[in-house]
Order: sequence, then C-alpha cells, then structure tokens
Amino acid sequence: MAMTSTVKVWDRPIRLFHWSLAGSVALCWLTADELQSLHEVAGYAVAGLVGLRLALGLAGTRYARFSQFIRSPRRTLLYAGDMLRHKEPRYLGHNPLGAVMVVLLLLMVGGIALTGWMQTTDAYWGVEWVEETHEALAELLLVAIALHVVGVIHASLRHHENLVLAMITGRKRAPAGGDIL
Repeated sequence: MAMTSTVKVWDRPIRLFHWSLAGSVALCWLTADELQSLHEVAGYAVAGLVGLRLALGLAGTRYARFSQFIRSPRRTLLYAGDMLRHKEPRYLGHNPLGAVMVVLLLLMVGGIALTGWMQTTDAYWGVEWVEETHEALAELLLVAIALHVVGVIHASLRHHENLVLAMITGRKRAPAGGDIL
C-alpha cells in the first residue's frame, strides 16, 4: 500500500487557535444562562483568541495570512459556481468560500465578545439593544457554525481529504496538478 505524501499547511498556533475557539464558544453557549462568571471568562478567552487570529492573519505563516486566502468577490462567486457544478479546484489552504467563513466567524465572535463586554460596563449595563445584539449574533453564530461544518464535510468528500484530521495534524495531501497553492 503506497503512502500518500503530505505537506504541512496549518501550523501549531493556527490549530491551537481553531480548537481553542471552538471549545471557548461551546463553553460560552453551555454557560449562557446558568454560570455567568464562567461564561464571562470564556467570552474573554474568545476575545483574546480573535486578537491572536488577527495577528496571525497579518504576520503569521503562509497559510495563516489573510493575504494568502482572502479572494475578491468575483473570484469567490466564480468558485461558488464551480462548486455547484462539482468542478471546483482543490486549495491547499482555505478555498474562497472557506475564507468568507473565516472572516464571517471572526466578525461574529468578535461582535459577540464586544457586546458581551459592553454589558459589563456602567454605560451599557441593561441597555436593550446591546443585549439583543449579543443574543442575535450568538444565535446566528450557530447557523454559521453549521454551515462551516457542512462546508468542511463537502470539501472533504469532494477532494477525498479529511479536513478535520488536517486541522489536528496540520498536514494535508501534497498538491497535485490543478491544485491551488
């Protein structure tokens, strides 16, 4: 049985960020109504993780950098059309729709963390629009997470690659002809 060669794509800081964010968001969701102090600590962890990801996106390794994977709206729409026709290329890093999801998730969890923090200040304590925004973003985040999981499953099946395992090990199948680096 021949071994398929692999290459390192996701470095340790990105993988730790990803799984720490997933765990922190899950903890926030589970403690939202019952354990306020734990909810707040997990929320601050989320805020710190978003800050870390922004730094990695600007000055991290190749596949962590926003400049490597954020594509133009036109290119993203072309990719979506190719995907619907089952003709999308494999990307070694994030594909254009994955990039949109990264940005969307960062904006959403950042907004949730911001509105959560605002509720702890004198200026915004009990302000209805802040509470409603916090809750609405948290509910929308669940939809975005579901779409993220569906996208990971779709890309894994389409390109015969376990993307969950890649986010654990950092390694993906070596590029072949037609793959986009």
